[in-house]
Amino acid sequence: MSTVARSMPSAAPVLEELVSSRYAVKIGDIDVLVVSDGVLPLPTVTMAHNASAAELSDWLDDQRMPPDKFDWPLNVLVVRSGEQTILVDAGLGVQFPDFPRAGQFPHRLESAGIDLATVTDVVVTHMHMDHVGGLLVDGVKERLLDDVRIHVAAAELAFWENPDFSRTSMPEAVPPVLRSTAKQFASLYRDRIRPFEGRFEVAPGVVARVTGGHTPGHCVVEVASRGESLVFAGDAVFPVGFDHPDWFNGFEHDPETAARVRFDLFDELVANRGLMVATHLPFPSVGRVAKQGDAYRWVPVIWDF
Repeated sequence: MSTVARSMPSAAPVLEELVSSRYAVKIGDIDVLVVSDGVLPLPTVTMAHNASAAELSDWLDDQRMPPDKFDWPLNVLVVRSGEQTILVDAGLGVQFPDFPRAGQFPHRLESAGIDLATVTDVVVTHMHMDHVGGLLVDGVKERLLDDVRIHVAAAELAFWENPDFSRTSMPEAVPPVLRSTAKQFASLYRDRIRPFEGRFEVAPGVVARVTGGHTPGHCVVEVASRGESLVFAGDAVFPVGFDHPDWFNGFEHDPETAARVRFDLFDELVANRGLMVATHLPFPSVGRVAKQGDAYRWVPVIWDF
């Protein structure tokens, strides 16, 4: 998946890489590249605000994770189907200064040999700042094609005109930045945004499907070719969700619906044994889902070099 890349400004300080920040997967005739945008240090309570402190503490201890803060991975996707190159989400950009280790997307695309000028389509799973912020980095819009198609669920666009945070449990500083980032994105790309409803085929074998839950217009992206499949789950799935799919994430605007979406998606993946990638699973976030009692189990793929 390489083309000659132009130089471009970085979204955040460039971090030295000990290992590659990208991982390639072939789904039939479709190329998929997972790119790490870095990590976000967040309070652990955001993983489960309907669980007791003792339950969450036990889970964190069992996972050998720190009790107060954890590194929340942040992944984006590049998909090539036929003549189309599709960017799925765009990372954080420079929207939140307290997350200096994220916002790596622009220069990491460049280091992968992907020129933004070759991107024909962008799918935004939802308009939280860590999914659209990269599109707001200086110089990114200018490098995209004038006729690039940016696909966002109509329900998502409508929600961010007057967003409701009454059911969320986020750090206090976050909602204002979410509001301003969504507003800036919708305004800056107004002439390129293509709203959709339900299911929308972005390219042959690449379908965006609205799930709701995390946000009203949250969508997943399904990739299928020659009997193989992969789902980019966006923020429908978090690390704690396999053991406790009923726990509410603090960034979910409709937690009950988000939990149902999680159960349904896991059950689909258990049945079809397809691959899954999610925004906030540890990079490269490629694996399968298995049933384990009343819960589920994450089965990461073995890296293929």
